[in-house]
Amino acid sequence: MLRDFPIAVRPDFSVVYEDEDALVVDKAAPLIMHPTGRIRRHEPTLLGGVSQLLAYELACGGCVSLINRLDRETSGLVLIAKNAATAHELGCAMQRRAIHKRYLAIVRGWPQWETACCAEPLAPMHTFAATRIRVRQACLPGGRPCRTSFRLLRRMTASEKWPQRALVECLPITGRMHQIRAHLSFLGFPILGDKIYGPDESCYLDFIRDGWTPQLAARLILPRHALHACDLEFPLRGHTTHVHASLPEDMQLLLS
Repeated sequence: MLRDFPIAVRPDFSVVYEDEDALVVDKAAPLIMHPTGRIRRHEPTLLGGVSQLLAYELACGGCVSLINRLDRETSGLVLIAKNAATAHELGCAMQRRAIHKRYLAIVRGWPQWETACCAEPLAPMHTFAATRIRVRQACLPGGRPCRTSFRLLRRMTASEKWPQRALVECLPITGRMHQIRAHLSFLGFPILGDKIYGPDESCYLDFIRDGWTPQLAARLILPRHALHACDLEFPLRGHTTHVHASLPEDMQLLLS
């Protein structure tokens, strides 16, 4: 039986940019974006928190539209439209790839490349192979076009506490589900703490059943995957805005 809260939810987010039409928040992990059929009724969501924050705008005819999405366990920047006209403009900008995102990831191992580009198409793994995790994506020739650029920023040696690891900049050109996580795993450098694309599928299944345990801590190091959306650039009303969010404390600790 699933626990009500297998993840110790942090409902935190902070506003890093706001004008009359748009809002950018720095989402903590693990906070889910919006309610789904798979979460418990009273679990906090980013949409719920932002709706409370913008209660006055909503009462005056505004709306709350999440323009980009982050996985539950990914922290960082989320762009939000405060009215229908802005949602339409930013949605069109997203479709023509005029909204640019930069992520930082801490991966297991030391990449030997300074830069890399993965253009492997992605498809749901269950469409061609047995898997107990339906959301898992896999690199497959017949999948949807997908492209991510990577740049190695720093290598960190192993210690008694942590394995050999590296800080990698990730620039997604497309916007597929789990794109960065699946591509890094395909390259042989899964993100630390990734329960789906890390050691094996049992990590995710054990976590859903039992929550965070000492056994999982020994295998995964971090309770969530070490991926942070740190930079966001978007055009609106003829101007381009750039927003930055520093690495959260848990990822900074892994760099020490």
